[in-house]
Amino acid sequence: MATEIYVISGFLGAGKTTLIQKLLSETFKQEKVVLIENDFGEISVDAALLKSGGIEVKEINSGCICCSLSGDFVKAVQEIVERFHPDKIIIEPSGVGKLSDIMKACADPRIHSLVHVKTKITVADVKRCKMYLDNFGEFFEDQIQNADVILLSRSEDFPDKVNAARKLIESLNAHSVILSKPWNKISADDILFPRHDQHKREEHCGHSPECGCRHHGARHDHHCNCGHNHSAEDIFNTVTIRTKRIFSIEDLRTRISSMERHAQGTILRAKGILRGTKGYVNLQYLPGDLKLTTCAAKGDILCIIGRDLNRQELVSLFSGE
Repeated sequence: MATEIYVISGFLGAGKTTLIQKLLSETFKQEKVVLIENDFGEISVDAALLKSGGIEVKEINSGCICCSLSGDFVKAVQEIVERFHPDKIIIEPSGVGKLSDIMKACADPRIHSLVHVKTKITVADVKRCKMYLDNFGEFFEDQIQNADVILLSRSEDFPDKVNAARKLIESLNAHSVILSKPWNKISADDILFPRHDQHKREEHCGHSPECGCRHHGARHDHHCNCGHNHSAEDIFNTVTIRTKRIFSIEDLRTRISSMERHAQGTILRAKGILRGTKGYVNLQYLPGDLKLTTCAAKGDILCIIGRDLNRQELVSLFSGE
């Protein structure tokens, strides 16, 4: 019997890792689960956090699961099935990856008999989804349009933005199940096994150009009229910083604030595990939103994702005095 795959997609910082932790603690607690983690950069911070919780993680880094890494992905799946015989496989693609690329990789004939994609879930941040659509539509739309279930995140923090976010999502994909309640009011089973009696998708529409459904109203990236199908490497860049420095919480806040005000380019995401004065610190940053928490995982890395970044400037900021 083919192993079930659950794909957890979502743009940068939407909450994919938090969702995976919820699924593992609620529904998959008694199951043998392996996570395939594909981060955009040299090192996966998310993988380190999940490994500290005891889950088996297979990392595929320095790119996205698509043309350039499809061979690595197929090999990873084959090794996982042969070595671990898991009940479930969770795939967490990069936040700047395309869900359609993941589906192509999963359909590779070399693994077709080994795995079966059960549910494709995309997490969408209610606060930032409009901004991501306007600026990175080619990637954001792909993640929304190819999902079976779309889970809105931060709805409890920004209840005034939920309705607008839901309407935006529906305009891009009218056939997915959209869950907008706060996550503490949604069970993992509701997310993994949605009520398809309410929202049928592929059973009623194969999304051929002739079907007439709203799925085919997709727009290309709003700021690109070149007609190209971009990869993440074409649009985004990443800076990975290793540092043995020990930071106080206030010091990290000061450095992040300086980065926001002065750093070149557009910084979309920063995440890392760093040495703190009272243990290791999990740093999670989105524009205007910084969270610093203690964590069990050990590390000395910070990954910054954005556009037109100045590597030397960022390394100096977090490694210097």
